[in-house]
Amino acid sequence: MTATPSCLLTTPEPPSGPVDVRLVVTDMDGTLLDGAGRIPENLWPLLARLRERGVLFSPASGRQYATLAGQFADAADGMVFVAENGTYVVRDGVELSSDPLDRATAARVVGTTRRLAAGGVDVGAVLCGKKSAYVERADAAFLAEAGKYYTLLRTVEDLTAVDDEFLKVALFDFGPVERTTAPALEPLASTHQVVVSGEHWADIMNATANKGAAVRRLQQDLGITPAQTVVFGDYLNDLEMLDVAEWSFAMTNAHPEVIRRARYLAPPNTEHGVLRTLARMMDLPTP
Repeated sequence: MTATPSCLLTTPEPPSGPVDVRLVVTDMDGTLLDGAGRIPENLWPLLARLRERGVLFSPASGRQYATLAGQFADAADGMVFVAENGTYVVRDGVELSSDPLDRATAARVVGTTRRLAAGGVDVGAVLCGKKSAYVERADAAFLAEAGKYYTLLRTVEDLTAVDDEFLKVALFDFGPVERTTAPALEPLASTHQVVVSGEHWADIMNATANKGAAVRRLQQDLGITPAQTVVFGDYLNDLEMLDVAEWSFAMTNAHPEVIRRARYLAPPNTEHGVLRTLARMMDLPTP
């Protein structure tokens, strides 16, 4: 059964536990990470408690698998990583599912990015492959932004000549992506997933690819129901995964559409809302 989202069900208070939870899925930026973009130190003992109770913890992000695996290196055994906005799901180095993007679409997005840049938009493309991420824009400012999310990042002369299996194309716009770059991608929206994943990021993927689809496959593979699933998110690329969990939480500082879509509210990421909510639900000491 798929949970039915309703703004009428949204409440500022998370439920108190203990709750029968088997799967916890959380976005990273603006959700799990603190205001400085770091994993809260109190997460590590909480992860140990969740493992003891047989709860699977799964980071779900637009970030690259290698980046996520590095961030959770000390606790990665058995963890499922929903990477690249759901297009690549990996556990213990083994691919569980993927939804590759065809080369023609990737090349089309690269061409659109080049035309935007030639017209004065401060934007660049990151071509996200299974082996690495690739960029042809090589200035320090752009590489610094891309490097936050892509540990494996190669600079190439021509993105359309890259030999890899592609998962998505991510565009970084130094301006507000919803007003500048996103409108230029609208022609693709009828056939592909065009998602604003942050104030400055937009992702282009297959129409079948999103975090929700990846989590639903994971639930089916593991025999976990929406009633046993907790999901946390804050931005538009989290919307679909809110629909596959009865315990769906928007951070109180989330995008308004995310707040409308979720059943519950969690404290903001700047106040460790994911940790506090899980502790309450699992009847654990507050971090």
